[in-house]
Amino acid sequence: MARIASQAHGNVTRKQLLAAGVSAKEIRHRLDTGALLREFPGVYRAGHRAPSIEARYMAAVLGCGDGALLSGRAAAHLWQLVKGEPPRPEVTAPRQRRLPGVITHHSRSLVAAVDATTWRGIPITTVPATLVDFAAGLTEEALARACHEGGVRYRTTPDQVEAVLARRPNAPGAGKVRRVMRGDVHVTLSKLERRFVQLLIEACLPLPITNKPAGGRRVDCRWPEHRLTVELDSYTYHHSRHAWEQDRRREREAYARGDHFRRYTYDDVMNDPRPMLAELAALLTG
Repeated sequence: MARIASQAHGNVTRKQLLAAGVSAKEIRHRLDTGALLREFPGVYRAGHRAPSIEARYMAAVLGCGDGALLSGRAAAHLWQLVKGEPPRPEVTAPRQRRLPGVITHHSRSLVAAVDATTWRGIPITTVPATLVDFAAGLTEEALARACHEGGVRYRTTPDQVEAVLARRPNAPGAGKVRRVMRGDVHVTLSKLERRFVQLLIEACLPLPITNKPAGGRRVDCRWPEHRLTVELDSYTYHHSRHAWEQDRRREREAYARGDHFRRYTYDDVMNDPRPMLAELAALLTG
């Protein structure tokens, strides 16, 4: 039993216990003695440990039956696409289930294999499917931040999100997702970007299009009419090997489409912006 439970964040189902040779009488005895704690009908937690958020989410998925996936805001939280307190479990399953304290959805189309994966041992909707799934409840700026996190953390691309939308064209929030992913929403995603735009305003320089796809990849700032692309490198999002590789690709793509390319750091923007502004003035007004 311990082995089974350890694979599911301390959770085990009645079906699993019976298959492992634990009798119904033994299950009742363990429930009576507290060795098993009932989470949902047919789903138990082994021992007295306070459940983690992963344990709570896993129990909800198990309680919704085969093919169930963590979805919506709960999936977004587990993927770290959004910040804040963990939301209550939200599960999409091919069969209608109602569990106390769990938001449940019945949808055969969403739980297609292409939109399903496992993360931290929990069956869950993929990052692109999660973005589409919970978009309706977010502001466009909050959704843009979530999309940005998906790209940075998991290499999620606009094309991958568009593929989900093609399968679910009538999903609530589909139009909002498309506007964000295509860069039609003018939004800055970080303190660094907001300060960069403010400096441009103060210097009376033209403002860029921010966070819009170019060459199949989102770029921080672009002036199409001036053939200029600028990437802003904060250590938070650019210290990993993956981020380093992505940065090099963005640079090559900028040159391939005929753009000038500049990369500015936190220090360039926040501490001494004068050299950066002088360089940008020459590129944007020359």
